Amino acid sequence: METIIILVFVIGYLAITLEHSIKIDKLIPALVMMAICWALIALGIDHFPQWFDSAKHTLLENFGLLGHDEKMHLMEETLLHHLGKTSEILVFLLGAMTIVEIIDYFDGFATIKGFVKTKKKSKILWIFAFLAFILSAIIDNLTATIVLISILQKIVKDRDVRIWYAGLIIIAANAGGAWSPIGDVTTTMLWIGKKVTTGHLIGYLFIPSLLCMLVPTFIASFLPAFKGDLDIQEDENDKPKSKFSATMLYLGLAGIVSVPVFKTVTHLPPYVGMMLALGVVAIFAEIYSNSKFSISSHDSAESDAHAHHSPVHHSLSKIEMPSILFFLGILMAVAALESLGILFGFATTLQDTMPMLGTELHHEGVSDLVVLLLGVGSAVIDNVPLVAASLGMFSEPIDNELWHFIAYSAGTGGSMLIIGSAAGVVAMGMEKIDFFWYLKKIAWLALAGFLVGAAAFMVTRTLF
Repeated sequence: METIIILVFVIGYLAITLEHSIKIDKLIPALVMMAICWALIALGIDHFPQWFDSAKHTLLENFGLLGHDEKMHLMEETLLHHLGKTSEILVFLLGAMTIVEIIDYFDGFATIKGFVKTKKKSKILWIFAFLAFILSAIIDNLTATIVLISILQKIVKDRDVRIWYAGLIIIAANAGGAWSPIGDVTTTMLWIGKKVTTGHLIGYLFIPSLLCMLVPTFIASFLPAFKGDLDIQEDENDKPKSKFSATMLYLGLAGIVSVPVFKTVTHLPPYVGMMLALGVVAIFAEIYSNSKFSISSHDSAESDAHAHHSPVHHSLSKIEMPSILFFLGILMAVAALESLGILFGFATTLQDTMPMLGTELHHEGVSDLVVLLLGVGSAVIDNVPLVAASLGMFSEPIDNELWHFIAYSAGTGGSMLIIGSAAGVVAMGMEKIDFFWYLKKIAWLALAGFLVGAAAFMVTRTLF
């Protein structure tokens, strides 16, 4: 039965990685394999010799001696435990996505275009790289990429030049998301899963992540694509459509940034702080929307649509629900493998067979090479299930350097292929970037940044 469950997971995983080839949204195989895996566990509960207690992170070797009713009860408790942990992440993401959409409702991100005061290509590259690095740490790397490429499309009219900028934005956004607990889904998972804390995450990863962004940007600034000046034309339609645009931008960003502070002070789960931030931002959004000056769109249809809808309801209707359902499916599917002790056994085998590279991360001897390979793997397959699997594979305590290295590798390794990260996939869609063009032109820059950042982590981790 275990073999069948693993086979179902592998087939589902393969369907997720081949999403663009088979033309089936990745949320579908994620949900199907989650449901089938748990159904097979329920049907074959009497045939499993062991069970992994995720709450206590211990393997129950005497599971086979329990009665059928006791096993079913334990399975239901485990399922509820994993659903609770997964829901914490999903509710947190729903809150963050809604705040971002409220900012966009008031055209707040148009304010960022005002930061570009030069026509020199290399300077614009540095501006967008730093904006991506900082914004992704606040509003997550996926949203930062969407925002900055949208702005880029208004500034750089030549698509052949623009895709170069988009490639470097992907690298910078993934690097920026790695050092923030709210910057990437994987770091959020580790943070909510009580594997890392905000202070240590920033302390361990800020410098490696910064180097991961700086090195590719510095090299790229000497490439022919970033030589000379851009022809930038001012367009009235590019200006913010609401006088509250800047206010809502700063209020929304402040609300999201306040979440780690709220968690530190109250010790409540992060989603509670995110709901508070959403509530505060929503109050101001509703007040501003009632002002007759709040929105003055050049498009009358858009103006009417905004006028007849609450900004909160409008924003909730625009959030990325397919992503939420995908995370639900993949996290619960991985939880099925964890519950059967499969991930625990795989981790033990991995640690026993992989050679050591550099300093040991912990007395149990998890190799640096294992984590680096996880980073490379995240470029080929989705980093969310990889990190979800690592949560079940390793038992190191909170803020052990292993978790921070995993956060860095999984967060930045995906930049090496355009399909390796959510930021890359969305940029690919927005600019129709060719897979092989990215592989030839951008991948080596991403690899250089990834390796320099990893080396910096290995050198500096002893300081914390």
